Amino acid sequence: MEKIKIGKIVNVVGLKGEVKVYNYSDSIQAYEETPEIYVGDKLVRIEKVRTQKNMVVLKLEGINDRDSAERARGSDLFITDLDLPPLPEGQFYVRDLIGMIVREEDGNVLGIVTDVIQNTAQDIFEVELENRKKVLIPKVDQFIMDIDGSSRQITVRLIDGLLDL
Repeated sequence: MEKIKIGKIVNVVGLKGEVKVYNYSDSIQAYEETPEIYVGDKLVRIEKVRTQKNMVVLKLEGINDRDSAERARGSDLFITDLDLPPLPEGQFYVRDLIGMIVREEDGNVLGIVTDVIQNTAQDIFEVELENRKKVLIPKVDQFIMDIDGSSRQITVRLIDGLLDL
């Protein structure tokens, strides 16, 4: 069973022990559909889920006042891989993209996805080339032709000079 980080407690809300969560995904579905969540290494039942200004707010069992919520601040939140909600066709979890082979349209292997940067306007694949150099490829239709989850390959069309940076 693998634990997957889905958020971090960043603040407290009110006096009754609710915590504000920075959510690492674009959905709150994992919080709504999972009865229990790991707060650090401790498995805790989720009593209530809501949003406040695009932030997830949780009421967790055993955190019943502001002081205990303050003590939980900074804790990472995890679910197990069994609790991951299914994704629509053509969408992938970052953990599934890492390690995929990246090929050019002509079939030449460029390298392997080592990271997916998500704090920009669009996701960016970090690809390690055979010479250990890393390049960044935006996940936009102009560059990404196909992502094949079953063969674990991404087909790309690069602009001239991208590999020379």
